[in-house]
Amino acid sequence: MIRVYGSRLCPDCICFEESLKRNNISYEFVDIHENMANLKAFLRLRDMNPAFDDVKKNGFVGIPAIDLEGEIELDWEKYLQDLGITVAHLEQEKSSTCSVDGKGC
Repeated sequence: MIRVYGSRLCPDCICFEESLKRNNISYEFVDIHENMANLKAFLRLRDMNPAFDDVKKNGFVGIPAIDLEGEIELDWEKYLQDLGITVAHLEQEKSSTCSVDGKGC
């Protein structure tokens, strides 16, 4: 089973989770806004894993982050496409409040 670090406030995370649900893919969702323990677990992963280097350098949060038993995937749309899954885009407009510069998550 995959573990997904994200936020239910993040439009990309919402779309990714909805795509997983629609395709009956088992996953564990770790909402980094739910409690301090979840946030600390994500920050530990983000600080220690080189997969996040470009994300941090460009001012992004790095969610959704897909943990595939220790291997981190940050391109959630490509991950779904590789599984042959169509991305479930929601009707809401994508917000760009996830990064410091306002460009996305």
